[in-house]
Amino acid sequence: MQSASRSRLPRLEMWHQILIAMILGLAVGYVIGEPAKVLQPLGDIFMSLIRMCVIPVVFVSLVCGIMSLSDMAAMRRIAWKSIAIYAVSMAIMAAISMGAAMLFKVGAGFGLAVSNAGAAAPAPTSIKDALLGAIPSNPFKAFAEGALLPTIVFAIFFGLAINLAGEAAASVRRFFESLSSVVFTLINMVLKFAPIGVFGLMAYVTADHGFSVLGHLGSLVAVNYAVMLFFMIVVCSVMLMLWRLNPLPFLRKMIPVQLFAYSSASSAATLPLNLENTQDRMGVDKRVASFVLPLGSTVNMAGLACYLGTVTIFASNAYGIELSFTQLLTVMLTTTLASIGAAGIPGAALVVMGLVLSSVGLPLEVIAVIAAVDRLLDMCCTSANVTGDTVTAVMVAKSEGVLDMACYNSAGGIAVTDSVVPTNAGT
Repeated sequence: MQSASRSRLPRLEMWHQILIAMILGLAVGYVIGEPAKVLQPLGDIFMSLIRMCVIPVVFVSLVCGIMSLSDMAAMRRIAWKSIAIYAVSMAIMAAISMGAAMLFKVGAGFGLAVSNAGAAAPAPTSIKDALLGAIPSNPFKAFAEGALLPTIVFAIFFGLAINLAGEAAASVRRFFESLSSVVFTLINMVLKFAPIGVFGLMAYVTADHGFSVLGHLGSLVAVNYAVMLFFMIVVCSVMLMLWRLNPLPFLRKMIPVQLFAYSSASSAATLPLNLENTQDRMGVDKRVASFVLPLGSTVNMAGLACYLGTVTIFASNAYGIELSFTQLLTVMLTTTLASIGAAGIPGAALVVMGLVLSSVGLPLEVIAVIAAVDRLLDMCCTSANVTGDTVTAVMVAKSEGVLDMACYNSAGGIAVTDSVVPTNAGT
């Protein structure tokens, strides 16, 4: 009788659990304050478990995705469509964010002086170095260091080699298909700890910063959040409607992924959950999702493009340096290129910010000021990134005729806690 009564209790979906954990974490961190920082290890352990799975998921998913795309012409179409949508999304985000920052005069009156030259700032990375770093001289070193872009490049070449080898690679093909099931079963185990990890993360962030963290940087945070929400709700809806898709199912089903991305501030850590959600609840064919999403976790940084765009205007206003129209175009181009090379990890914006600021001669010392609210910006930035990844996967799948419309339009979907073993939706 006892087990029967337990089975009648409503089972919370993952996004419900994550939302409750976020609210509890915020409350505990705010009410208890400094002592709540002791909960940080809960978040750290969970994030370590997620990072443990990221490289295997990226590598195995991409290899399996490319193996299933035996039609080379189809693979080229999917790749170019994805990259084109990513590039356009990032350019749009950079332009909108800079326009909004100029409209609301973000940073004006801050009164920063260039004399703060002693402030430490990450060394800017050149575009040339970023492109060269994408080619792994030692793929196993890239695996060990968790370098996503070199891992993606190696996975693409490895998957192509399996396809080109034909029948001789049949045993390797079967091995990766089995390995894919094992990897996603591992992810299913790890994701059961998500609510506990999110609770620890949010309690620590709130205890560390409180709600007064906005201060003088409040306008920067507010404009970033407004633009990113505009992208996730309005821009993505318009993109889907251009593909003759109802955006409401997409917006509803993205909630658990967006919440997880917000709390973890890592596109890479959100990738396993996003893969499951996109395939099982959105109806995107596994062949498309397993190629487009891992690629997007590194290449598509629409949220980061917004972040860097507003920071550039903030810096120019704070230092009283007026940017010309040509410089604004330079910022938009550099922001898009810098975002492509940025890793999907917390704090990535601070690493590439120097490249964008130095491209128009703005002082890098402002990075030390931005660092105070980097975590808050990074959290919403990550939600925008993964939303852009998913909308691209849906659009590409629809254009290729491999989007399961019944699954996409359905009210429900497979709960994350039930299973994250990918299905061949739409085939």
